[in-house]
Amino acid sequence: MYKQLRKFILPLTVVLIGLLPLEIYGQDSLNPPEATINLAKWNIYNDGTHPVETTKGINEAIRSLHNDGVTAVTLPSGTYLIDKDSRINMVSDMTFIMPDDAVLQKEANGKERYETMFLGYGVNNVTLKGGTYSGDKQQHDFSKKDNPHSAGTHENGYGILLEGASNVVIDGVKTINFTGDGMAIGGVGKLIKDLYEGGFVSGALDAKGNAVSNKNKVRTKAPIPLTAPILQSEKLFEISNVQKLGPLFEVYFYQKSGKLIKKISAKVRDQMAIPNGAAYCHLVFNKASSKGGYLEVWNRVVCRNITVRNSESAFNRRQGITIGGADNVIITGNLLHDIKGTAPQSGIDVEGGYGENGYLNTNITIKNNQFYNNAVYDVILYDGRNAWVDGNHFASKEAIGLAVSPPFTNAWVSDNHFDGARIYAYHDVTLRNNELNDSITYFEGPNIVIDGMEITNGTLALSAKDAFGIKVSNININITKKVEAGLSISKNPLRLSNVTITGEPALRSFTGNTVSGSVFDHLKIIRYNSAYGLSLPPGTYKDCQFEASEEGKFGTLSAVLAGNYVFDGCTFKGNIQGAGLLYAENKQLNLTVKNSTFELPGSAQAVSIQAARSAVVENNVVNANNLASSSTELIKINDYWKRNDPYDVLSAVIRKNKITTNLPAKGISTEYAGVGAPPYTIEDNILVKAKLSLKANDRFNNNILQ
Repeated sequence: MYKQLRKFILPLTVVLIGLLPLEIYGQDSLNPPEATINLAKWNIYNDGTHPVETTKGINEAIRSLHNDGVTAVTLPSGTYLIDKDSRINMVSDMTFIMPDDAVLQKEANGKERYETMFLGYGVNNVTLKGGTYSGDKQQHDFSKKDNPHSAGTHENGYGILLEGASNVVIDGVKTINFTGDGMAIGGVGKLIKDLYEGGFVSGALDAKGNAVSNKNKVRTKAPIPLTAPILQSEKLFEISNVQKLGPLFEVYFYQKSGKLIKKISAKVRDQMAIPNGAAYCHLVFNKASSKGGYLEVWNRVVCRNITVRNSESAFNRRQGITIGGADNVIITGNLLHDIKGTAPQSGIDVEGGYGENGYLNTNITIKNNQFYNNAVYDVILYDGRNAWVDGNHFASKEAIGLAVSPPFTNAWVSDNHFDGARIYAYHDVTLRNNELNDSITYFEGPNIVIDGMEITNGTLALSAKDAFGIKVSNININITKKVEAGLSISKNPLRLSNVTITGEPALRSFTGNTVSGSVFDHLKIIRYNSAYGLSLPPGTYKDCQFEASEEGKFGTLSAVLAGNYVFDGCTFKGNIQGAGLLYAENKQLNLTVKNSTFELPGSAQAVSIQAARSAVVENNVVNANNLASSSTELIKINDYWKRNDPYDVLSAVIRKNKITTNLPAKGISTEYAGVGAPPYTIEDNILVKAKLSLKANDRFNNNILQ
């Protein structure tokens, strides 16, 4: 019987695991003990009046019910005016519920900073469910200042503000019309001590923590106490804002009695754990002098385990959601739109100001959200590390859908749709299976991986800061209308594989000016604009395909930059108008064309080498069966109009090619190479109907004319 039961338990377990939703951070009790707030008892008005009484009453009700053991409270329908000088202060272990027709309305004011709902340090295990949090943007007095030294930007009016809270779920909430952010999730800090140059003396500490002489080091003169109340609950501290002391130092921890506990090596902004029993510490820097020295000792607490889901943040001036110091945050299933008014104007901004004495952001998930009508950005990953951006729809037209700034590292971006919104990413980003249309990208690197992207009427722009710092694979670029679109690369070499560009843009569908060394494997450019052609960067083109559109006759495949061009196993197809010529011209260029095929349906040339350090054209097939003139030159070095100029192709080998024409055209032409041209090697070629037109000093042998 037991064995039979086991057969059913395992499959059921597998099914249940497969149906589990995205992991949610925070308190999320489905059926907590619940109470409805008695408005009359607490002198609360739900008609949009009496802000002082209403705010005071809501706070008192929440605290009282919490003290009575209630873990969920509901605020009835209505509009609650929140005092301009106050806010709702949430308590721990509480679910705060509002129906859809309940509104917390911030009273009109002229403050640069205000909060409507506040969850501060020590507030844990909270769920905010439903309702609308509405700011005073429409009635706000932007002319006033909180103090004479403030910025005057009025960008810190918040709907829901978390500072150092943990285990919080915000579910089905709407935050609108705030002068700053609909929601902000950030940290809280405490300055423990600051030290100036007089706080240091020459010397070091020995293995037992005793002061010793050392002219090459400085140490703290007095102990740094580790007894602040915040350090008893949050046993971490950091050294920041260091000036003229260097980024590296040693920390010696002592008991109250003066006995050394341990020594560690650290650097500025490291979060250092305080050992059990430590009452104070000393610091030692590898500096001979403390002149001009300064540092600060801080405790910083970020928000932890926060989820925002099924919510909407809109019509706020600065941000939909700011993440300004947090660890383990999930933003999922939300609408973030119409953010406009004061910089940066983003749906979500992950920015803690870590490099400016702020807070670190880590482990941020942004999943299955919709963004639209935001003025400048949909999502900014400005600073921090480790973010997952997955399954979002970025639709703020001509805005930046996703910006990954230099201070942010390790972002994974997958299965998103950039609908008219741009992508800007600097380094340490992996993108997989994304979609982009009617827009452009900017990728710099290093450590950029782009694998799988469908682009429609957009441009994949790559500007490699470091050689091979960008790797691109499995890209389809579809151009369905005459707009600027395609592939653009610049700066340093990079590696691309399985990139297909299909369709005729307004100009060139591929341009590049990288230095030599890029690798293009299975690059296909189909129906490129045959009036403008392509501007090819130097590199190795392996098994690539170039096919001109039907209209236009002047477009060439231009290889005109210094460096090495290698075309190996490629296919070149022109059009009936005569476009599709491979054109090389640069005295610092080395050209190799081998194992390739040229299909020329019109009366056109295949390869024209106007200037090069060296050229090798080997083992290719040229088919030109619709030539209109016997004077056409299929593979040529220089042309008639430059025959009296000094030569500028220093070396050339043309061998083992098969050239087939419908007329006795010039299959290989070197006769106009220029004055003083050296002998070129022309050998082992097969010419069907075509003929050779060579200068007298060329080395030619074993060529077959059929």
